[in-house]
Amino acid sequence: MAKSHYQFKKRQKELDKKKKKEEKRKRKLESKAVETDETEKDLPPSTEDRET
Repeated sequence: MAKSHYQFKKRQKELDKKKKKEEKRKRKLESKAVETDETEKDLPPSTEDRET
């Protein structure tokens, strides 16, 4: 009977989880950046920037 490659399969599964988690984190950061850019565009210019 052939031996199972349990450690190899386990390591591959861990790497897949890590990769998926990193991709999810990047997507969240990108969406926050886009959200921040949109809110900055919607805000009226601050009074500090104006010259009196």
